[in-house]
Amino acid sequence: MNIADIATEDYIEVDVGTRMGKVRSTFENGGPKGIIVTNDGEYEGVISEREVLQSHVEDDAKVAALTKPSRNDPAPQISRDEDIRETARLLIEGNSKVAPVFEDDELWGVITNDAILEAVLDNLETLTVEDVYSADPVTVREDDGVGKAINRLREHGISRLPVLNESGYLTGVVTTHDIADFAIRKNDTTTTGDRVGDSQRLLDVPIYDIMTSPVATTTLDVTAKEAVEQMLDRDYAGLMVTPEDDDRVVTGVVTKTDVLRALTYTEEERMDVQITNVSLLDTISRESIHESIEGVADKYADMQVLHAHVRFKEHKEKLRGTPLVHCQIRLRTNKGQVAGTGEGYGAESAFRVALDKLERNVLEIKGVTSDEEYRGQLLRKLNEL
Repeated sequence: MNIADIATEDYIEVDVGTRMGKVRSTFENGGPKGIIVTNDGEYEGVISEREVLQSHVEDDAKVAALTKPSRNDPAPQISRDEDIRETARLLIEGNSKVAPVFEDDELWGVITNDAILEAVLDNLETLTVEDVYSADPVTVREDDGVGKAINRLREHGISRLPVLNESGYLTGVVTTHDIADFAIRKNDTTTTGDRVGDSQRLLDVPIYDIMTSPVATTTLDVTAKEAVEQMLDRDYAGLMVTPEDDDRVVTGVVTKTDVLRALTYTEEERMDVQITNVSLLDTISRESIHESIEGVADKYADMQVLHAHVRFKEHKEKLRGTPLVHCQIRLRTNKGQVAGTGEGYGAESAFRVALDKLERNVLEIKGVTSDEEYRGQLLRKLNEL
């Protein structure tokens, strides 16, 4: 299947100098699926409706403030007859929710991740949430400060955190948008004089005060189709995963991106490695990343890697012009999921730190498995006495 029938011409084209207030007004009574940004008529980037509505760029600011083309190229440019799986891969690697579609080198329309998911819904009946979700979620407590949530989100390169109460039960979820909304409201209700020390007070505000509750949940045995339908119907980007018999215990998170990523899985003998924000690669290549991950996986022969995902995220901090980059490596294996994260100046440095942590986690799995096998052998021998 290609995207010819699911791409849409429902977009508007604006110049980088257009005011954000004018763009926002476009969506007041239902707007286009995407906004193509141009600079003197040349393609510059693309913005989704959600990005426009959830951004906190002031109305007087220019569209250029929200358009962030990569250092090497803008958002992925998709051919109208591109395969749907390849399109999903390009969207994920570009960390994009919407991308421009070209026909005969001319801008034709846009394609969104929601459009892809809607098109493949029936095919998702063969997958379950367990096949695509991310296990071992990073969490925060209700009484943790907003500052701690910000640090967790940054450290792990994620956009949402399950919130637990003092008993360890799931009571809410906090996202980057929740924090941004709260910060804007807080600033809008204070005067210039009031803001002395206000940033510190904001960071100390309990997450309980800004989290979303109740939480939308799903279970491992639910089909990916049902999970996606729930996300599309309620306009959620993700769901918390809980045991079937207790929705107070969070065991993972499943997002639209997780499902899209599953569409790109291959059955080739070579390990499937996917990279998000590939434009951040500097002195390290795709091939080097692939070989390094294979080298770690080979240290545990019993572990079969089904899919590997490497995600880079650039921070504003720089050292002699080189940005601070966060890297997360997550392996989906027949022994469960294992991950490693790290930060460094430049993609290669961040990747090496994350790879080192991944290797330690892989070897830990190997050690735990060996201990369990030894324990089983010992018990069998004791039973024979």
